[in-house]
Amino acid sequence: MSVAQPKENQYASSLLLKQLVIAWLERRGVTLEDIARLVYEVQQKYIHDLTMAACRESVERVLEKREVQNAIFTGIAIDELAEKGQLAEPLATMLRNDDGLYGIDEVMALSIVNIYGSIGFTNFGYLDKVKPGIIGVVNSKKNEKVNTFLDDLVAAIAAAASSRLAHRDRDGLLK
Repeated sequence: MSVAQPKENQYASSLLLKQLVIAWLERRGVTLEDIARLVYEVQQKYIHDLTMAACRESVERVLEKREVQNAIFTGIAIDELAEKGQLAEPLATMLRNDDGLYGIDEVMALSIVNIYGSIGFTNFGYLDKVKPGIIGVVNSKKNEKVNTFLDDLVAAIAAAASSRLAHRDRDGLLK
């Protein structure tokens, strides 16, 4: 996917940044459909007549938030720097090994979840623990790629999109 890049010292629109975020996620093997499937899995028991289209639309709305975009760019960039051996020790080893006591990846992911309230925290906790779908796939590639931030970011996007749907359903805004 070829996406126009903002010029140096130029602020990009959130819609351009959304397209860049999607491209960055795809570069790491994660599609919007992968995330929408997670959202569907989390919410199908609670929202009658939930569709994959509604799940995907919710993911896209979450990705339009500047705070979400910033977290994704930062997390993926750090994973890629660790992968290329461009980080100093001991940080490089912690990231390559996805050290269980290195919690900054979860903290960054929670900055996404926090936008949509407390239900997002419980959704994130479930997704982070169970690692269904693409989260498990990304997490299992530890020998091939550094995805220390990516698995948590994907879980956070799905949790936030799920929370968004729950709020919209409660307010009667889902059709």
